[in-house]
Amino acid sequence: MSKRILIVGGGLAGTITANGLCRQLGGALGKGEVSITMLGNTDQHMYQPGLLYIPFGAMRETELFRDQRKVLDRRVNFLLDPATNIDVDGNKVECQSGKSISYDYLVIATGSRIVPEEIPGMAEGAHWFYDLDGARKMRNALAEFDGGKIVVNVNAPHKCPVAPLEISFMLHHHLAKRGLADKTEITYTYPIGRLHALEPVAHWTSAEFDKFGIKSETFFNAKSVDPAAKTIESEEGSTLPYDLLVTIPPHRGAEVIEASDLGAGGWVPTDRYSLNREGSTNVFVVGDTTNIPISKAGSTAHYEADTLVDNLASLVLEGRTARPYDGKVFCFVETGMDTGTYVWFNYETPPNPGPPSKMIHWSKLAYNRLYWLSARGLL
Repeated sequence: MSKRILIVGGGLAGTITANGLCRQLGGALGKGEVSITMLGNTDQHMYQPGLLYIPFGAMRETELFRDQRKVLDRRVNFLLDPATNIDVDGNKVECQSGKSISYDYLVIATGSRIVPEEIPGMAEGAHWFYDLDGARKMRNALAEFDGGKIVVNVNAPHKCPVAPLEISFMLHHHLAKRGLADKTEITYTYPIGRLHALEPVAHWTSAEFDKFGIKSETFFNAKSVDPAAKTIESEEGSTLPYDLLVTIPPHRGAEVIEASDLGAGGWVPTDRYSLNREGSTNVFVVGDTTNIPISKAGSTAHYEADTLVDNLASLVLEGRTARPYDGKVFCFVETGMDTGTYVWFNYETPPNPGPPSKMIHWSKLAYNRLYWLSARGLL
């Protein structure tokens, strides 16, 4: 009987997994021994890291999108039919159309979503770049900004943990080029007692912020925003005034995960090495959806998907897995509009950010252009 692989989610993790499986299982697919189906929420694939550049006019909106069908290997059965319930005991997924799809192996790659509405006043008073509409509004707000107090407010959990640092550096550089640096005060808030969850990155950030005069306040967990008074208040009792509030909104996993009772907050309990859903041998989790305590970032999704492709192909062909996921993450960090650095780490090796350079900045810009090869699993 043909083995049915079902992938729920058409973001980077799901797409790399689908394309990689097509390459490794090509022979079995050709003989009808395996089928690969993907359930997606949209027919457009978006390069999410590109949203960071939209507020500064450094990337065009059209560069962010490709037809999902064209990004996928033609052998993937792509269905624009969002999952509404995942039944891991019954080995089936119910869809918005009412269709029920059974599987032998399930890959959950449902990603994450922003929930600014969970903090009173945030949706009305803050700007962000984590979706296209938010990035557009922030672009308009920056065009009108002529100096004052900017608060960059970071909430947890959130994806792309270096993005709050990038937006802070890029704001400073952008405003300096407009002659507004001396008229602007940037304050960065973080919910724990340092400037980043990873201690080596936090130490590096502190020194870099000092270079640019970026202020900071730690132990700042946003409680509410008052759009009329233009203030943001923390659970710890601190109140900061702002002229422009840029927030990294809190995130949750996909609604279908919570509706299916697969994990609190939409995060699925996942074995950090095998990427199996805890308690399942035929259900795998990749990308933002996992509860693994590492970065929810594109590179994490990429390296997890690479591991999963090897393991799932080996399971189908040989009845065994190939290798564990080692926690590898690699993230470029923009340190302005023309310099950058990077962080690399895994479960055993902590990050060690190096000095920013123009070369690394251009490397990131080059990767932006190569993303579509990455999504196809060719990089």
